[in-house]
Amino acid sequence: TTAKSGVNPADCLETVRHVQSSCPNLVVKGLMTIGSPDHDPETGPNPDFLVMQRCQAEVRERLGLDMELSMGMSDDYEHAVEQGATNVRLGSSLFGARERKPAAA
Repeated sequence: TTAKSGVNPADCLETVRHVQSSCPNLVVKGLMTIGSPDHDPETGPNPDFLVMQRCQAEVRERLGLDMELSMGMSDDYEHAVEQGATNVRLGSSLFGARERKPAAA
């Protein structure tokens, strides 16, 4: 399987600073997480959504940037919106589940 990952939340502020200072053709508009797929919303907010809220607040406080939050997918978008998501991914809800590609030989 292929693992997907991004910036460690502890490095979020420095990454945004780097993009601002070293990448003149890029503009950071927001932060994104898919969120823990096994999280049970009955136990409280998704910890990954809370981490993104903290990253958003730190970027706002330190750099004066108001970042959008892209959090949640078809199965948990309502909880993501409750936690401050400004963008959600609803592909499966709209188009159905994707067919899995066959494993490479």
